Amino acid sequence: MQYKYSTFFRLLHSVVDYIGLNICLFLSAFLIAPEAIETSIVPDFRFHFILINLFWFVGSTQSRLYDRVLNTEAIPTLKKTLKALLIFIIAPLAANLIIPGLMVDFSYLVGFLLIFSGAIVSWKILFLSVRRSQRRFWIDYKKIVILGSGQSAKELIEFFQKHTNSGYLVQGYFDDQPASGLPDGMKYLGPIENCVKYARNNGVSEIFSALSSGQLNTVKSLMKEADNNLIRFRLVPDLSAFMDKNVLIDYYGALPILSQRKEPLEVKTNEVLKQAFDYTFAAFVTVFILSWAVPIIALAIKLDSKGPVFFRQLRSGKDNKPFFCLKFRSMYVNNDSDRVQATRGDKRITRVGAFLRKTSLDELPQFFNVLMGDMSIVGPRPHMLKHTEDYSQIVNDFMVRHYATPGITGWAQVNGFRGETKETDSMDKRVKADLWYIENWSFLLDLKIVFLTIYMTLRGDERAF
Repeated sequence: MQYKYSTFFRLLHSVVDYIGLNICLFLSAFLIAPEAIETSIVPDFRFHFILINLFWFVGSTQSRLYDRVLNTEAIPTLKKTLKALLIFIIAPLAANLIIPGLMVDFSYLVGFLLIFSGAIVSWKILFLSVRRSQRRFWIDYKKIVILGSGQSAKELIEFFQKHTNSGYLVQGYFDDQPASGLPDGMKYLGPIENCVKYARNNGVSEIFSALSSGQLNTVKSLMKEADNNLIRFRLVPDLSAFMDKNVLIDYYGALPILSQRKEPLEVKTNEVLKQAFDYTFAAFVTVFILSWAVPIIALAIKLDSKGPVFFRQLRSGKDNKPFFCLKFRSMYVNNDSDRVQATRGDKRITRVGAFLRKTSLDELPQFFNVLMGDMSIVGPRPHMLKHTEDYSQIVNDFMVRHYATPGITGWAQVNGFRGETKETDSMDKRVKADLWYIENWSFLLDLKIVFLTIYMTLRGDERAF
């Protein structure tokens, strides 16, 4: 899809945002802390300005705020804006924790964040409102035709019909004969060999070929004929024969490389962002909760039954590397703990252990695993080695979940797939949820899972036993 003013509006948005950012900085300084402009601390004031602009650059880049400004729908645009703001708000707070005193004199920080957040959200809403009424003047609409009537052609037609602002107007399709099953209103234009002639005579600027690989010679001939008539020729590869979902396409030179799935955490900046959140969150919990909770829980465990306070179990980590997962001991010492799952009413569970498991307090020591780098706050739950060995043989894509660092909580857990797995179907649903998380990771998704976990823990989860 082509937009006549896409580059202009991308530049416009970035310029307006940065100008607004710095205006809000000055306003908050004058209104909230006018002494910040005094000569004695001008160097710190300038340093803060530079840092804040850098933080916004990180937030807007991570959220891809300035990508596809004209053709990103309203809700995704607002989600990008909120994601950028969230990263932008957390960044100075995290920076001050990592480097104590870095921004200690920034007394107008909270006021500035409130002013800027309101200003930028208002600006985005205003732009979206104007864009809604004026978008037709900004889009360079093009007439196109489609070759073929198979599944790929059908999905392509449905896409253009659904995304009416894509910039393309589908005139119809060419095939050896009229086909059934295509979306309503799709006009049959004739046999394939007539497509270039039709395009030349009817102002069609692009041809999308969804023909099968068995018609390679026909496609090559049409591509050459289209080039000679200055008509762009697009190829729609049919991947349905060996992939049943969206694929990721990358290029090594001119060679296209297809991957079965996208993995946002393979991007280094995403990985660093997630790790920074993990260590910051785990350190906070360790200092303010575990520092007093561990001695109390340890004493209760010791008074209730004989054995160690902590239970260490080898589990499958990232890349299937085993690590010792820590928990508060909730069972009497037994020989089956590394191969038999806990069940409802399990006789091995102690009285204190039943309370710990019901409230999920037995999982608290895993924050130490996060600090050691073995686990993440959010990710697929790690399984004992015996389960990994067993389920990898009977559940599709089970091992794929080990591409990610295991988590204390995860998308599967907040969607009800936690605890005992009596049937293969239960594990299959858990694995599908884990794979969805791996393919759709975002910082906001991690925060959502953390909040849902806290909510479900406070409310009580019947699957916790």
